[in-house]
Amino acid sequence: MHDVVTRLRAAGCVFAEDEARLLIADAATPARLEELITRRIAGEPLEHLLGWVEFLGRRMIVAPGVFVPRRRTETLARQAIELAEPGGVVVDMCCGCGAVGAAVAASVDVELHAADIDPVAVGCAERNLAGLGHAHVGDLFEPLPEHLRGRVDVVVANVPYVPTEEIAMMPPEARDHEPKAALDGGTDGLDVARRVIAGATDWLADGGHVLFETSVHQVPAAVESLARHGFGARVVSDEDVGATVVIGVGADG
Repeated sequence: MHDVVTRLRAAGCVFAEDEARLLIADAATPARLEELITRRIAGEPLEHLLGWVEFLGRRMIVAPGVFVPRRRTETLARQAIELAEPGGVVVDMCCGCGAVGAAVAASVDVELHAADIDPVAVGCAERNLAGLGHAHVGDLFEPLPEHLRGRVDVVVANVPYVPTEEIAMMPPEARDHEPKAALDGGTDGLDVARRVIAGATDWLADGGHVLFETSVHQVPAAVESLARHGFGARVVSDEDVGATVVIGVGADG
């Protein structure tokens, strides 16, 4: 254990003790452990090596090359859980492995639909949402069943919001091992968020909500975009985990 911790810490792993414990538990043989340590030192995300990530107390399957949901995104999921009502319709947009949607549907009895443009991520979401909801492959609202139009109560979206020019400054485990489409939010980081807001107007029921994660400095532009499409807005922050969630409230909401 000590040797593994030392090697991981030397490679820059901040939580070397925790990672060592997980890798040792996952490895069935010394050879497998050495393989995992070598790959982790080379920069592969721990979650890709293990094949899962913990999110709000649930293990979510996550395959290599799929975006790994962050701890701060649990704040987004908690806000969606608060807004969801039994029997309502919730859409997990830009769902990735489906962690946010799974957290919502496990907490509230809703009709859940999740969508992502990445078929590998949706494959993970199908497994994580088994018995909880439906996963669809496609660009934003395009793959959703038509009968949902005008019936959705909550659109929760873990949109990519890193400005294009800042991707090169991200940690290698994200920059080199996660799909660019799950990170790149365009020039100011809000391109996808704006598309979600615009699209939500056709799919939300009266009084429905659209909410997404962003950064503190992007809040004014995000609120402006919501207002332009007829939404009121409020912002929820959790400084402990560095989370900022912008919530759009539709008419009568």
